[in-house]
Amino acid sequence: MKIIDNLKGRINIVLFFFSLCFSVIAGRAFYVQVVCGDWLSQKAANQYEKSLTVYGKRGTIYDTYHREMAITLDVPSVAAYPRDMRLIKDEEYDEYSSNVANALSNVLKVNYQDIHKRLTSNKSFVWIKRYISPKETNAVEKLALEGIGYVMEQSRFYPNKTIAAQVLGFTGMEGEGLEGVEFFYNDELKGEEGKLTLFRDALGRGFDVDSKELSHGNNIILTIDRTIQFITELAIEEAVNNCSAKSGIAIVMSPKTGAILALANYPFFNPNTITSVDRHKSRNRAITDPFEPGSVMKIFTASGGLESGLCKPTTTFFCENGAYPIGKHTVKDTHKHGTLNLQEIIKVSSNIGAIKIGETIGNQALYNTLKAFGFGSKTEIDCPGETSGLLYNYKKWARIEAATVAFGQGVSASALQLITAASAIANGGILMKPYLVRAITDKDGRLLKTFEPKQKRRVISEQTSKNMKMIMKTVTEPGGTGTSAAIEGFYVCGKTGTAQKPDETGTYGRGKYISSFLGFVPMENPELTIFVIIDEPRGQYYASIVAAPAFKKIAQATLNYLNVSPEITQNNLAVSLESEVGG
Repeated sequence: MKIIDNLKGRINIVLFFFSLCFSVIAGRAFYVQVVCGDWLSQKAANQYEKSLTVYGKRGTIYDTYHREMAITLDVPSVAAYPRDMRLIKDEEYDEYSSNVANALSNVLKVNYQDIHKRLTSNKSFVWIKRYISPKETNAVEKLALEGIGYVMEQSRFYPNKTIAAQVLGFTGMEGEGLEGVEFFYNDELKGEEGKLTLFRDALGRGFDVDSKELSHGNNIILTIDRTIQFITELAIEEAVNNCSAKSGIAIVMSPKTGAILALANYPFFNPNTITSVDRHKSRNRAITDPFEPGSVMKIFTASGGLESGLCKPTTTFFCENGAYPIGKHTVKDTHKHGTLNLQEIIKVSSNIGAIKIGETIGNQALYNTLKAFGFGSKTEIDCPGETSGLLYNYKKWARIEAATVAFGQGVSASALQLITAASAIANGGILMKPYLVRAITDKDGRLLKTFEPKQKRRVISEQTSKNMKMIMKTVTEPGGTGTSAAIEGFYVCGKTGTAQKPDETGTYGRGKYISSFLGFVPMENPELTIFVIIDEPRGQYYASIVAAPAFKKIAQATLNYLNVSPEITQNNLAVSLESEVGG
């Protein structure tokens, strides 16, 4: 009996312990499944899911004739799940990760140490290489590596390579605009934001995608004409290389509308192959960089003289035989001149003559003229990084400063400001707002917004404009400084500029120059305003030699492309010659 009681006691003790263990397990199960259920579900999901922020397809950028300038392509990227790969391979993972890193380094041309560092991290997801080529995709597929797979992404592609690259700009790895039109119109171009969910199995394979279709971004239609852009880039590249210059800029504008038809910065860069940004090459220097314009500024000083009513094209000025003392300074001309009229001052580009015009109208009138033409203020073009240049108030001018401003020193401007101002002379006296984009459409090509030409203000009268055209025409005629810009069949209006570059101390030393030619054609009904700048030419540096020929090449080829009829015939040439003989 006693034995039976002992046995029952032992059974009860065992049952008690089993009941206790079951209660603990049941309690733990309740805690895990009910209390911590949501947290654990999320933790489990994190081990086989990865969410990425993605965008709908970025809009296309077209030239003015709807030719593609920037498009978006679906491109694979290589990725891995290190945390899961570590669990699969366990103690073998060090050797496995080393082998994987070595194999991928060979086919993807990525540094071995960079790949190995990512694979040995404790992250659930890492990129190995973004945007790989079809050749690289095939090579990775042949390796058949566990835990390595693909994610389809969108990559920006520029089919014309270097053409208009500084205008277009480029995008970052996440598709956001970083420069140029890509940056300025990023909100229009970018697609709808959403989440991309990536799944994989226990071996890290799969990379299935769960995402909704996202709305596309809008398209941009530029004012740029790809053909004119190509003509311009070819000419500026040749001009810079011919004189071994540091760099070059060329802009072509429609003077009637302010539309930019071409804008080139040399050296070029290819946004498709950009890995590290070279700011000198990728920056749109025609818009961002101010410089002292030199003698091209004289046409605006002359415009102020005519507009004031105190000067006429025939008004004469004594040019001091080439040396004009102003205080402790002496301003010199390249050639000695005695008495010149206003027209001749521009034709031969006399610094002293420009000073005399400025002195005749006074500092305030000269300042007001330059401000009206847009100097010292941004043009408000639809492109980032624009400079306002520098034009001090006339009240701060000493006598020598007033003198140098009249012929283009002590004042700075961008290439865009200068061509916009010259276009006002060409079009009859109206300052237009320059622009690069003429329309925005949706993904189906439906028009959402258009940008029309915008007049800012009248800066000179029509009569002053006519007089300035006649004056600027003489620059490209025999005896003028810009004869190498002359085009058969057309009257070319222009102005040369050869300016010394100041050093860091503000001193004008010898050896560094900016040579430029600014003009428009045809004279009577201008279709093109063109500005060419050559920075630091070596050897020959005069604008008539290094910049004017590039102007001619751009103008001649573009006029042919646009099918603009010559304005000079046998009859009107004879009339013109008779007029010149008669004074």
